[in-house]
Formats: sequence, C-alpha cells, structure tokens
Amino acid sequence: IPILNFDAPLVRWRHPSRGLLLPNTFISVAEETGLVVALDRWVLQSACDQLARWQRRFLDCRELKVSVNLSSRDLYQQYLLQDLKVLLAKTNLSPGALTLEITESMLIQDLTYASQILSELKDCNLKISIDDFGTGYSSLNYLCHLPADILKIDRSFVSNMQTGNRNQKVIQAIVALSHQLQLQTVAEGIETAQQMAVLKQLGCEYGQGRFFSAPLTADAVTAILARGGGARCRFP
Repeated sequence: IPILNFDAPLVRWRHPSRGLLLPNTFISVAEETGLVVALDRWVLQSACDQLARWQRRFLDCRELKVSVNLSSRDLYQQYLLQDLKVLLAKTNLSPGALTLEITESMLIQDLTYASQILSELKDCNLKISIDDFGTGYSSLNYLCHLPADILKIDRSFVSNMQTGNRNQKVIQAIVALSHQLQLQTVAEGIETAQQMAVLKQLGCEYGQGRFFSAPLTADAVTAILARGGGARCRFP
C-alpha cells in the first residue's frame, strides 16, 4: 500500500471582496488577537473529517495521513490533549494518522513545558514534526529532549541547494543527525527533479513541493485518489 501523505493544510480565507487570501496575510493577526486557537481547531476538525471520509471511501489508502500546523497558543491550551482525543474518537481515526507540526520558535518559549505537553501527545501515539528546522533557534539540546518524530528541512535550504555548496552540506548534516536520533526527514519546497534526486541520494525520506503538486482542494485530491493516483511524496 503506498504511503500517501498530504502535508499540512494551510488555511485560506475566501474574502467577500478581496478574493482568496493566503495565510501570510491574516495568520499573524489571528495570532495577535487569539483567534488562531479557534481557527486551528476548525482546521483540525476539517482535516480529520476529510481524512476519515477518504479512508472510508478508498479502502486501499488506509495509511493515508495528514499533517496540521499548531500555533504556540495551542500548546498552552489546557484542554488541547483532551480535545484531540475527542476529535480522533469522533472521526474514528487512529492517532498515527495525524501529525502535529510545530516550529522551532515555539519551543524556546518554555522548553520544559513544551517537552511535557509533546510527550503527552506522543504517549497518545500522535506524531510530532518540527517545522522549518534550521531557520530559527536550532538547538541540539531540545532535539535530545523533545519527543519528535520528524524534522522538516526548510525550503530555503532546498531552493538554494547546488551540488557541493553549503546548503547541500547543511541538508546532508540535518539528514545524518535525524537518522542518528531515529527521526524521519521531510524536505520542503521541492520544485525540480534534480532537487528530488539529490535529496533522495542524501537519504531524505519524504518531500513536498510543487514538483509533486500545487496546493489542491479536497475535491481535487478526491479525484486523484479516485483515479488510484498519487500525491505520493515518499521517495521510492
């Protein structure tokens, strides 16, 4: 069974007069006002509902997974773990089907607390991914203490990667470190076959980017699955 991994859903806002707005135009405002918590809960609910429908309809895609970004405010919500348990029970999804993505900057606010809450999430078999690795306050200390499953290599390294240059050497080091810590790696922003080939050669397990597909609506993904095709992002 192919492992199909549709990556973190990035919410869009269909504004009545300005049209479709991308996340970078309104997420910062949502975070400042605290509305991001309700927004993230809606995204989690929608993503899990959709994933459950796909798993029921396409029986050969039971290993279909989805990743969802969390904000720093989510980590400090008292009922985050309980809400996730209820959501998974309602949608009849296994916890392993859901990966929660957090950024490096979220971790440095309170490493002890972050480690505690992520350990509780992982104890429930949820997957934890550290997003944009290498662009923030990278610390080997938190990698040793946090119960992460996945490191995501930021697109800035991939887009500037050339054979033998420093960006490629940084990616090689991140992949090697990940494997030493028994973590999987996901490379962001892959746009060419050459980039994919180099990343595969370096041992990176997963990739995402426009080389595979532009952002898709749920209906478009459903059509792909109905054809038995692929948004398969694992390097064969």
